[in-house]
Amino acid sequence: MTMNRRDALKSVVLMMGGTMVGATAILTGCAPEHQIEGLNFTPEDIAFLDEIGESIIPATDTPGAKAAGIGAFMVMMVKDTYDATQQKVFVDGLNALRKDFKKATGKEFMEATLDERSAHLTEMYKTHRASESKDPAMINMVKDLTVLGYFTSEIGATQALRFVEVPGKFEPCIDYKKGDKAYALS
Repeated sequence: MTMNRRDALKSVVLMMGGTMVGATAILTGCAPEHQIEGLNFTPEDIAFLDEIGESIIPATDTPGAKAAGIGAFMVMMVKDTYDATQQKVFVDGLNALRKDFKKATGKEFMEATLDERSAHLTEMYKTHRASESKDPAMINMVKDLTVLGYFTSEIGATQALRFVEVPGKFEPCIDYKKGDKAYALS
């Protein structure tokens, strides 16, 4: 039996309380009524999103977000589940990230080290949290999409988590040993 990504996405969204951007579309299966017509992302945009995702979940002893194809996943989610307002926030945020990163570091994001990228994204997140804004911010969208996409991908579910195909043996109590991986939703 193979993992059904759509069911895994629904499970994760429900566990998050439906708080992520685009949750309504995922849970109902209906695309938002108002979306940006002709919204397209170039291969360079997808590579940029891969690098942002890799800065959030880098490769360690398991593959990182880029290996899971996180850029293509983010594009699919933004195009299929975000409404026009959310899509605009996402696209404008990506453009601002490119500009602000170059202004702050003197480098293009794609030329920077993983540490420089991670530090900049962390600062963006802290700044948004300190603003107490209830509006969705691109940094929150990217973080949500990276975590969701990575842990529902085959790589994330089978290499970063413990994946047990369903139906499996029911074990109501499983001892936890320090360092054990969490179980993947299947």
